This record gives sequence, C-alpha cells and structure tokens, in this order.
Amino acid sequence: MPSPTALTVWSLEGIPEIEAGADLVEIIAQAADGSLADGDILVVTSKIVSKAEDRFVVADDREDAITGETVRVVASRTSPTGATTRIVQNRLGMVSAAAGVDASNTPEGTVLLLPVDPDASARAMAAGLRARLDVEVGVIVSDTLGRAWREGQTDHAIGAGGVQVFEDLRGGTDAEGRPLVVTMPCVADELAAAADLVKGKAARRPVAVVRGRADLVGSLDLAGARSIVRPLERDMFRLGADEAYAQGYADGRSAGRDADAEAYVSGP
Repeated sequence: MPSPTALTVWSLEGIPEIEAGADLVEIIAQAADGSLADGDILVVTSKIVSKAEDRFVVADDREDAITGETVRVVASRTSPTGATTRIVQNRLGMVSAAAGVDASNTPEGTVLLLPVDPDASARAMAAGLRARLDVEVGVIVSDTLGRAWREGQTDHAIGAGGVQVFEDLRGGTDAEGRPLVVTMPCVADELAAAADLVKGKAARRPVAVVRGRADLVGSLDLAGARSIVRPLERDMFRLGADEAYAQGYADGRSAGRDADAEAYVSGP
C-alpha cells in the first residue's frame, strides 16, 4: 500500500451524556450516520467507556481511590499549598498521575476508574461497529497523560482493537539510504493525540474519526495498547529522582552495616 499523504480527523457530533450500561456501538453508529468507511479509526475517550462500563466508585476522598488502583509508587511530591501529586503504576501497567482516577464530570461523591480492560473494550467496539455498519474500522481508547521531561499533557492510547499500535520501520532505510535500526513509531499514541485536537476537553465530543491510515487497520487479534507499556525490567526510569536517591542511600547504608557486621564476626 502506498504511503499515506493526507490525514483527515473530525469529531462525531450528537454523542449524548453516557450512563452506565449504555450501548456505545449503537450510539457511535447513530452519530456517524453512515459517514464511516473501511480503514477509518475511531478514537474514543476512555471516560465514556468507563461510564458505560459503570466504573463509578463512591469515594469522598479521591486519594483513597488512587491508593486502591496503585500497584507501585514511582514518585510523590507535595506542593507549597499542601496538595500531593502521586505518579504511580496502576493495575494496567501504565505509569501516570493519580492512577488514571478521574473526579471531573462525575456525580457528587463519586470518582471514575479506568476501564477494567481497555484493549477488550476497544476490540468489542471495533467488532460491534464492523458487524453493525459492515465497514472494517479500528478503535483506539484514549486517555490524557503527562510526559517525563516535558510540561503539559497529550492523549495516549490505552486500548486498541483492530489497529496496529506500532509502525515497525526497523530493517528499512531512511531517505538517504541508511538502515533504520530502532525506529518504531507508536502510531496509536500519535493518532490519539491528533484526535484530541478535534475532540477538545470540555466540548462534549468524546469520539473522533481518523481517516487516511487504513494501512494500520486489520485483524481484531492485533496486539493491543497493553503492548505499549514498557516492561519494568527495561524501564530506565522506574523511580523519581528523589526516590531513586533515597533508595540508593538506604541501600548503601545497609551494605555498609552488613560489611561492618561481617568484619566484626570474622575478626582481625
């Protein structure tokens, strides 16, 4: 297939407020109103997936909900105002602020957790839309995340169904004929970020369509967004700077005590 030369991204209008149990396939199909074509990729905000899956939790204290979703604390900082920000690894393996727990646009006294399995949610929507509309589309479930070393946030893919999440260019050559050794763009994240430009954060447009990358749409058995998460053993930034220093200092003191104890037992 020739390389894509144009990309079109637009949001779907008419998506209502989503409640628990809502049929997202039917809602998206009606909003699309016959506009979808083979190779289109729908980017769906994780919040409406969570709402449809009834991921509401009664929690007067959002911090308790964050703790419940946390597998590992990467870094924690308290601002001069007393507010604490926690960067953690959640049960999905993602490293983010607040474990993805959302308290915006939810009923009073509740917070919203991420979908149980965003990849499964994306695959189910892709399968449903393909059957309902007879078009081969892919689905990405997106969420807003920060980035190490850079201010601000962008949308990232946390679930994918029927979409290649990486474009593996390794083994090819660049424009000058030099071999590409490690080049593997995370196209799912790039598509999620592009879709966010038309969805907006407060415009009630939670679904966008990306057209022009039909080459990325394929089998529902394609690897999901979980494959984007870097395994812990290959994570060069497992801890925040202060936390890494504290751990190293503690490990050094412990090693010193062990050495002193061994010398004492061994004698001169």
